[in-house]
Amino acid sequence: MSIDERTLTWMLDTDPALRWQVEKDVAHAPPEVWRATRDRVPHEGWGALLLSKQDADGQWAGGAYFPAGYFDSEEAQQPGQPWNATTWTLKDLREFGVPAHALGGTADKLAQNSRWEYDDLPYWGGEVDVCINSFTLANGAWLGVDMSALAEWFREHRLADGGWNCEAEEGDSVRSSFHSTLNALRGLLAYQRITGDRSLTEVRRSGEEYLLSRKLLYRASTGEVVAPFATHFLYPNRHVYSALAALDYFRDAADFDGTPPDERLAEAVELVRSQRQPDGTWIQSRRLPGRVWFHMDVPEGEPSPWLTLIGTRVLEWWDTTHDVAVA
Repeated sequence: MSIDERTLTWMLDTDPALRWQVEKDVAHAPPEVWRATRDRVPHEGWGALLLSKQDADGQWAGGAYFPAGYFDSEEAQQPGQPWNATTWTLKDLREFGVPAHALGGTADKLAQNSRWEYDDLPYWGGEVDVCINSFTLANGAWLGVDMSALAEWFREHRLADGGWNCEAEEGDSVRSSFHSTLNALRGLLAYQRITGDRSLTEVRRSGEEYLLSRKLLYRASTGEVVAPFATHFLYPNRHVYSALAALDYFRDAADFDGTPPDERLAEAVELVRSQRQPDGTWIQSRRLPGRVWFHMDVPEGEPSPWLTLIGTRVLEWWDTTHDVAVA
């Protein structure tokens, strides 16, 4: 899949947290090039800014998943939620490519000082929400915490259909959720990549099958597209499902597992292709409301460099395994 030089230059003219991924996955620069850019992330731009916001106790914004004082504020009555507390900031730093040593002492500080807003549970033990636990699993493994007990939580809390649902622990659902299942899969894959633990591959497979059996798009009950969220692409998507985010997971998982793409992904791939603009970009569908340290992507309706990175690498992965010409 071709991308013109003007679009590539536009994608490269950005923060090192994005640039190194463009160099690696779109420009196919030599490893010494993109690694040198990635090494800049803790020291400049977005990565350095997030690191500078850390509290003395190891947290961000004074809370585990929500900022301190959030539930007693008027903000809690507004749409969305804040995205600047500890878990979200760690997730961003990890996905930006910041090395764990740049956060020296953070894991121990959080073990000592951070408790979940749910039942005051200790931070690295996780809580009952599968999405929160998925982020915590990956973040903890990245920072060198033994997360094996929380990893097993995912095996024990699968639903009968093979996936997960954040509402299941409260007894509100016995069916899996597209959102929760994708978040669980991403957390499990990150944990496996970091630790090399292959014992959870079967657990991932069941969640993958839940999504694949629905071709990433359709309700099992009616065969209709699950909801507009599946076809609307946004970045950062935080916890929100889309077919593009799911395809990027399957691309990453195929690389880790050494397997070809599943043919049941084909319709979702063509959906992604259909949203590609003539200049090779993808458009930001919306921004999730809520407090942030800064906006890391464009407003609604503008070409998104992050979505263009993700869409480009997804289509290239698919096309190169299906003998589609890739320029």
